[in-house]
Amino acid sequence: MKRYPGLILLLIIVVAVAAGFFVYPKYLGQKIRPWRLGLDLVGGSHLVYQVDLSKVAAGEHDSVLNGLRDVMERRVNIFGVSEPQVFVAKSPDSANLIVELAGVKDISEAIRQIGEIPLLDFRNVEQNGSSTTFIQTNLTGRYVTGAQLTFDPNTQAPEVGISFNGEGAGIFEQMTGDNVGKPIAIFLDNSLIEAPIVQQKISGGQAVITGKFTIPEAKKLVERFNAGALPAPITLISQQTISPTLGTDSLKKAAIAGALGTVLVMLFMLAYYRFFGIFACTALLIYILLTLGIFKLIPITLSLAGLAGFILTIGMAVDANILIFERVKEEIKRGLSRTAAIEEGFRRAWPSIRDSNTSTIITAIILYYFTSSFVKGFALTLLIGVLVSMFSAITTTRLFLRVFARKAKL
Repeated sequence: MKRYPGLILLLIIVVAVAAGFFVYPKYLGQKIRPWRLGLDLVGGSHLVYQVDLSKVAAGEHDSVLNGLRDVMERRVNIFGVSEPQVFVAKSPDSANLIVELAGVKDISEAIRQIGEIPLLDFRNVEQNGSSTTFIQTNLTGRYVTGAQLTFDPNTQAPEVGISFNGEGAGIFEQMTGDNVGKPIAIFLDNSLIEAPIVQQKISGGQAVITGKFTIPEAKKLVERFNAGALPAPITLISQQTISPTLGTDSLKKAAIAGALGTVLVMLFMLAYYRFFGIFACTALLIYILLTLGIFKLIPITLSLAGLAGFILTIGMAVDANILIFERVKEEIKRGLSRTAAIEEGFRRAWPSIRDSNTSTIITAIILYYFTSSFVKGFALTLLIGVLVSMFSAITTTRLFLRVFARKAKL
């Protein structure tokens, strides 16, 4: 940075301008990637389903909950939510599934379909030339007692073991006997999840699906089996609905609050630090564009809580500049040249900047991993904002001062 400060600064400015076009919610920015907004900004429903695990073995609770979450995500996709927000909330006394339906118009139909019991069924496969037909059978999830992740005793390759009850074992034995060398298609909610080839007639109600599975893939298949097989009914216990009009109004108010807060911070920096304040204000605008660009690039589902976290970081972003400028003032009073004072001011201010931001980062990480979805949004935007603000202060502001140091007056 010392060798080519002007070139690096120009590169950062170009990236920030490009980020500005990217984050703008219309025209090119909308075509490249639309913003993902939470239900409190675009309207929708926040649903809480209670899962009855009383008839499920304790060791299979997580598998069933993850499988149900996967099923719900598939169902939410039907209603145009490309990035469904479905979370598992588990405590010693209860297990809940939280579903956020942002931008869904037909809430009643969505609730009806999401709350249905997952249907697992096995179908025969009939090949007619280049076309394939799945023929319904009477073997469904009601005959499956569970699925487990197992490993081949010789190769240690992951496999999926399936268990059937007495009646299901008889149906499965007949079905495999009729399909040796052929696939049996397994569907969950009318979506094909696997089509293993039958190697031989299987008796006794125990089957193993082998293949080139990774362990995560095998676990996912187990979860899907258990979601459609084990008795774990779900009940809607809470529903909060926000109208699209209210969501749009909240978004406008949040945008106004963010813009007003930014302007006030910039006016303060200009009034108190004069020419140095121009550098801080420009660095702040670059920070805002880069941070919003990262939010959209990841992408983050931006909620009101997330916007609050971002707006908070706007004020925090200039804290480092204030520490740096005050240190630079002190170094100039000590008799150092302007260039030397700037370098020494940054060096002496860095420990305070590092420690204060580290404490905020730790808090944000704790909030993200140990709280609910709404607080997670706040924590995530706060975390990213703090990290980018450190870059903005230590890199962008320093580059401005290095390039224009001779003209700066305190």
